[in-house]
Amino acid sequence: MKAFQNDIARFEELNVQVLGVSSDSLKSHQAFSDQLGLSFPLIADDGNISKLYGSGRVTTLIDQQGIVRYVHKGMPDNEKLLQEVGNLQSY
Repeated sequence: MKAFQNDIARFEELNVQVLGVSSDSLKSHQAFSDQLGLSFPLIADDGNISKLYGSGRVTTLIDQQGIVRYVHKGMPDNEKLLQEVGNLQSY
């Protein structure tokens, strides 16, 4: 999550909304966000999001029409991820 925060301005320049999702509680999310100084939302998933997009460390790029365009399991390299976002600009 800290890596996403470090590059948040670059994501925002590409009109990307970064979201963190886990089954942790809202209270836990708030403490985690405060600890890391996150400026993007963390969502407490009741299981519905993970059913749709997978659980664990998964990064999913979804375009503005709601179509999944890229999935990466594990922690992505932000440079690769930003490149993939740039590729979506052509859709």
